[in-house]
Amino acid sequence: MSDKKEGKAAGKGPAKKTVKKVEKKAEKPPEKETEKEKKPEPAAGAAGAAGAAGTAGTAGAAGAAGTEKQEGNGETPAGAAEENGEFQLEPIELPPFEVIAGERIDPFIFKFQFRNVEYSSGRNKTFLCFLVDSQGKNMRGYLEDEHMGTSHSEDAFFQQVLPEYDAQTRSLVTWYVSSSPCSACAAKLAELLKVRKAMRLVIYLSRIFLFEEPEIREGLKILAAAGCKLRMMKPSDFVYVWDTFVENEDQPFIPWEDCQDNYEYYEQRLSEILD
Repeated sequence: MSDKKEGKAAGKGPAKKTVKKVEKKAEKPPEKETEKEKKPEPAAGAAGAAGAAGTAGTAGAAGAAGTEKQEGNGETPAGAAEENGEFQLEPIELPPFEVIAGERIDPFIFKFQFRNVEYSSGRNKTFLCFLVDSQGKNMRGYLEDEHMGTSHSEDAFFQQVLPEYDAQTRSLVTWYVSSSPCSACAAKLAELLKVRKAMRLVIYLSRIFLFEEPEIREGLKILAAAGCKLRMMKPSDFVYVWDTFVENEDQPFIPWEDCQDNYEYYEQRLSEILD
């Protein structure tokens, strides 16, 4: 599926001081690297004395060591190969991408990933918290993805959490997602809802993904027309997710200052898309 990137709003946004519109960056700015202290150059006289005193010893040590080259402490680094007289480390092959599943989210990650800002710089994942209420089958948990992966959380849910479907069993699936589905995911969900007629899907959105793009707007319209209920997350919804899906250590959730304003802003954008 296509990578997700959040876009700017076409209209005027909510009150300032949002992390997304005029966001105070959540990450601590990188510290400036300090220059390494330069060691003072030895005096000419000292260098001459050292050279005169060590000539014979150096020659003897070189003869004993032979022509073998050494690096650092004399050991060749693991996985290194010699090229043009220098050791080159072989590239490390990273493991393939996988969707992560769990029961509770780290509180700092939740506050960053779910914050309903307009400009979502650095938020290259989608977190999906789910509740499944079915006859004799109730589940709760969350999924997270990275947008450079081959599967997004929305698609992974029906592969890992709810792969099977019983037409005789009515079920309610509720999602709380950090960002709305991309156009490809929206199309897949719409087709799936046409097949799973006994399943009802309700999605609460923290942010709307690239809402000014025509294909995104059309995808959300198709999803809503297929029977999916799309809602923006109110401050009380963030509190519910904090209590239900976050490792909160019994600490209460205090909504950020512009949480209500941003909700109203996105609620207006969603209404414009679905009307």
